[in-house]
Amino acid sequence: MNKSALTLNSVGKTYRLYASGGARLSELLFGQARHDAFVALHDISLELKHGEVLGIIGRNGAGKSTLLKILAGTLIPTCGRVSVHGRVAALLELGSGFHPDLSGRDNVFLYGSVLGLSHAEIQSRFNEIVSFAGIEAFIDHPVKTYSSGMQVRLAFSVATSVDPEILIIDEALSVGDGAFARKSFDRIIQFRDSGKTIVFCSHSMYQVEAICDRVIWIDHGRLVLAGTPKEVCAAYNEHLAGAHDETSILTPEATSHVNATVSPRILGVTLGDGHTSGRSLAMQCGVSDLSVVVDFSVVEGLAPPCLIVALVGSNGEAVCSALSNQDDFNFIPSAESSKAQVRLVFPALPLLRGRYTVDVYLMCERGIHCYEQVLKAGEVVMDHDGLEQGVVRLPHYWSASEAN
Repeated sequence: MNKSALTLNSVGKTYRLYASGGARLSELLFGQARHDAFVALHDISLELKHGEVLGIIGRNGAGKSTLLKILAGTLIPTCGRVSVHGRVAALLELGSGFHPDLSGRDNVFLYGSVLGLSHAEIQSRFNEIVSFAGIEAFIDHPVKTYSSGMQVRLAFSVATSVDPEILIIDEALSVGDGAFARKSFDRIIQFRDSGKTIVFCSHSMYQVEAICDRVIWIDHGRLVLAGTPKEVCAAYNEHLAGAHDETSILTPEATSHVNATVSPRILGVTLGDGHTSGRSLAMQCGVSDLSVVVDFSVVEGLAPPCLIVALVGSNGEAVCSALSNQDDFNFIPSAESSKAQVRLVFPALPLLRGRYTVDVYLMCERGIHCYEQVLKAGEVVMDHDGLEQGVVRLPHYWSASEAN
């Protein structure tokens, strides 16, 4: 087997942008350029070996999706060379291969054939595809009668049934409702553990660091940095912190629901210092205890979730974070209750003078798949006696000895 699953040599992509259809026609007829050139990718070179997991990070519009489409073979580069060795399944625009007037059954065979499966192969996998998608009762109904979630579940099930050697994923882990999103993520982890080659694009640094072997950071179509997940994610986070708008303020609406229908949900976040509670607390460095109480719902059939709490400075950079699973904190909610409450305490919080916000993430038990996040759930205003500068007061001691 070829050692490389994917190889890109000086790959670039330039789009022609026309002001109107008439400008395009005029260029075609008279040979005069009537377009603006937009370079989406500049001279990208990389090699991915079989069994490796590559993460791609960068801001929206950086060129990540363009690169993934080139790797998947759905987009032709303007320059450079792409070599792919192995069957590819790409989760880019789920459901784009479906015909709305055909039944789910017919679309399984249509979409499967587009992905390279024979009729016999699709037939042998059909029951498992439908069962995984959980739409047995609707499989003979036209796809146009499906909800968007049902279409996504069926598309994901077909795409991953191909048993690809190379899997390309563009922000596709959080598909469908909460239970299916978790199931889809588990399937991707199984691919990784079985030695499949994976290219994974995500805005979640937790996910990138958790499942990737290498990471590349793309900005304005250029390769900024390639290396280990820790070093590239750290550099990217530092870059984002430097570009953060320091005028941002605490907003009560800063809640993001991910697959909120049947996912675990954050029901409330309360900050306290042992004396008062609220969304904004005034605290003293090294004296006040900060408690973060998170109320959330649990879903039958899903393992108890992991909680992540991060303290974020005014520049947008995380000062510290705590992960319940990493601290081996395991809780089992009561079988009679669909709700739970967890308290995290930072004793004698050692942060120096400044304003800090609290972000809360409700994750799967592995701390990778995000069910819901609440950004800027609260604010801590720290003060301290003395002239120390910086972010945190670290334990220290002084000593002296007679000089010889």
